Amino acid sequence: WGLDDVAFTTELIVSELVTNAIRYARGGPIQVRLIRDRTLTCEVSDTGHTAPNLRHAASDDEGGRGLFIIAQMTHHWGTRYTSTGKTIWTEQDLPQPDRQ
Repeated sequence: WGLDDVAFTTELIVSELVTNAIRYARGGPIQVRLIRDRTLTCEVSDTGHTAPNLRHAASDDEGGRGLFIIAQMTHHWGTRYTSTGKTIWTEQDLPQPDRQ
C-alpha cells in the first residue's frame, strides 16, 4: 500500500492489541484486519467480552501503558462488541501524498 511512513506505528499497534487479546481473551480465535480507506483502520477481534481500560501507569508499574500509547498514536480508537466477543479498532491518519 506504500505506507512505509506508518509501518512502525502500525506494527506497534497490532502487537499491543494482539498481545492483549492473547493475554485477556483466554482462548478462541484472534483475527487481525487492516483496512485502507481515508484512514488506516486496524481491527483485532477476540472471543473476550472484557472492555480494555485506558489508564496511566505509575512509574514503577510493569504494565498498563499499551492502550495509553495507542491512544497517543492514533486518531480514534474504540471497542465494538459482537455476539462472539469484541473488536478493538484504531484509526491512523494516512500520510498526505506529495503535491507537485
